[in-house]
Amino acid sequence: MCGICGAVTVNGGGIDEAVLRRMTEVMTHRGPDESGVYLRRADGMSVGLGHRRLSIIDLTEAGRQPLSNEDGTVWLVFNGEIYNHPELRGELEGGGHRFRSNTDSEVIVHLYEEQGPRCAERLEGMFAFALWDERTETLVLSRDRIGIKPLVWWHGGGTLLFASEIKSILEHPAAERRIDWQALGLYLTFNYIPAPWSIFQGIRKLPPGHTLCFRGGTVSTDPYWTIGREGPARSGEAGLEEQKALLFETLDEAVRRHMVADVPVGAFLSGGIDSSIIVGLMARHSPRPVQTYTIGFEDMPLFDERPYAREAARFHGTEHREIALTARDVVGAVPAVLASFDEPFADSSALPTYIVSRETARSVKVALSGDGGDELFAGYRIYAGERWASLYRLIPGMMRRGLIEPLAALLPDSRQTLLTDYARRVKKFLRGAGLPFERRFLAWNEIFDRGAREELLQMRPGVDFTLGGEILRERLRERDDDAVNRMLWADVKESLPGDMLRKVDHMSMLNSLEVRVPFLDRRVCELAFSIGGARKLRNGRGKVILRETFRDLLPPVLRNRPKWGFEMPVSAWLRGELGGLIDETLGPDRIRRQGIFDPQAVARIVGDFRAGRRDTSWQLWNLIAFQVWHGKYMEDRL
Repeated sequence: MCGICGAVTVNGGGIDEAVLRRMTEVMTHRGPDESGVYLRRADGMSVGLGHRRLSIIDLTEAGRQPLSNEDGTVWLVFNGEIYNHPELRGELEGGGHRFRSNTDSEVIVHLYEEQGPRCAERLEGMFAFALWDERTETLVLSRDRIGIKPLVWWHGGGTLLFASEIKSILEHPAAERRIDWQALGLYLTFNYIPAPWSIFQGIRKLPPGHTLCFRGGTVSTDPYWTIGREGPARSGEAGLEEQKALLFETLDEAVRRHMVADVPVGAFLSGGIDSSIIVGLMARHSPRPVQTYTIGFEDMPLFDERPYAREAARFHGTEHREIALTARDVVGAVPAVLASFDEPFADSSALPTYIVSRETARSVKVALSGDGGDELFAGYRIYAGERWASLYRLIPGMMRRGLIEPLAALLPDSRQTLLTDYARRVKKFLRGAGLPFERRFLAWNEIFDRGAREELLQMRPGVDFTLGGEILRERLRERDDDAVNRMLWADVKESLPGDMLRKVDHMSMLNSLEVRVPFLDRRVCELAFSIGGARKLRNGRGKVILRETFRDLLPPVLRNRPKWGFEMPVSAWLRGELGGLIDETLGPDRIRRQGIFDPQAVARIVGDFRAGRRDTSWQLWNLIAFQVWHGKYMEDRL
């Protein structure tokens, strides 16, 4: 796993080597083992490539980047892992290509020589790469199919910049720090900013499954992959047992390939079924006990999954490590975690992800995780909510609006106890249950509704406050199968890369740890979307086919355990240890001085929370995360 960056200019301007090295060094956490740069200046054109290396495959000097083909006409910087590189290497060597290393990265160089920019279609893995072709004077950027690895870019005045992280691009003097107001509107909607937007005007995220070419000052982007409607086990064309057998075989092979490394490999073990399945499959392919890692909270029993993880570790015979934390430990990490993001990001589960990554990185460089299982096999409660919504709408509207919803509004909602968490989920469900399908999906996903966003941003001109809904609506309409798979598709295309994978990549790489996600192997994804939603979700219970297929890899205590999740008790924290963050970041003087949010709107959100009228903790967390980012990246530069 690595960090990549670079610049190409065609307007006669040069590339300052010192700037290129700053762009590279600001991502040292992504690759602490070594760094390298490539510079070329000729005929009014300048090219610079930078690389930070976390050595995983081929630890020798031969694996250093940037690396080139035999005659030095094609140069590459690469971030990720290519799991089918042995097969590709054999094919390329058979065609006469000579390899200088045993790295998976070098495969891309020679594959590009054969197939050009479409070479990404042959790669199986998680990746983001930049390739410079001196023969055609073309820069090629490409990102993996699901968006596991990040890649951002900027274009202006005949120059193109790219990097693994926004902060790297900001080291270049051409990139200005101006807020993209449309992106801010999307952030207020989702807690993250979806591709292709970023918080900065002009800086864009390359969408998953896309390739960008820059030649002669012109940029073009093209998709190279999407999950098709047909698959090897299309629902209705394959029996249940056939689908289960194929699912076991496909995920088992994905795990085997994801375990290949020249360094120790471990696994996150959360206490849920996804990570237990991954660990169980790892045990099938490992000659020694799998190293597993779990965090738990000594003074927050509702969030302590150690007993479940401990049972899974015993069941699989792993070498298990538990990290016992207190609320104080987690709260203490809040400032560093929030400040680490180079654009606003408000998923509170980044906190435990950061801590488990930090502790895991003390003993291994690579860890497998169960991320992606929920989005492929309907693990979140929102998918079951769709089933219950159809039943709820059978209740007469007068009774719903006049009795049920007013009574539900009186319920306390937080994640402090099982009872209050249930009340929280009921209120969220009722927020959208009576709406049409597409509007309901948005209502269940948005942090601030349209009216609140308009009020906060004072109806700022040029901001389309309906865009978030349009993005989700478009995703839902891209498939014509059942409602469950349509919702899963929208999440795989948007919240998975924008939120979940962004969180895992950033928190793990902040600790120089590579996290691999076998559920997001291409073949697993394609197979998952060939299975009908009725085999994933049954009677409000998710992951049915996953539970049945891998039943023998699940300890009895986990087989029927409902999804809990990694969210944190933000409401309790903001009423206790983190209460000062509200005053520090959302005080009226600061809000007025910034001129971004409407002071009265912010004051109402704060007032409702502190008076107990509404639990606005998630909205407050969203605003606090933005303010911490703004303080570091905008105000500190004034």
